[in-house]
Amino acid sequence: MIATWSEWKRYPRVARGESLEAPIGPGIFEVRRVSSGALFAFASADNLAEALSNLAFGSKSVLSFFGKREPIALPDLEFRTISTTTREQAKIAAERVLGRREAYMSSVA
Repeated sequence: MIATWSEWKRYPRVARGESLEAPIGPGIFEVRRVSSGALFAFASADNLAEALSNLAFGSKSVLSFFGKREPIALPDLEFRTISTTTREQAKIAAERVLGRREAYMSSVA
């Protein structure tokens, strides 16, 4: 069973000192552009807060090469989450959400 999505939250602007408020634990997340509603990112994760905060910093391998964590410029974004108890439940929830989207898109086409 898929739990309910959280409310949409504005993605924090690191340069302004804003911090991310997201669950520390497994689940799925969706990030979209505020202006158009276009999907920016969707995934399951072991730690939602960490996965969402990594979007603001880009790839860890690239950052370790330069030896610093400079925030990259992101478009105006908002996100929502579904928390799960385990990573396996997060993967199943992500597959169900994607399945529902595919069914909707095929019925609209």
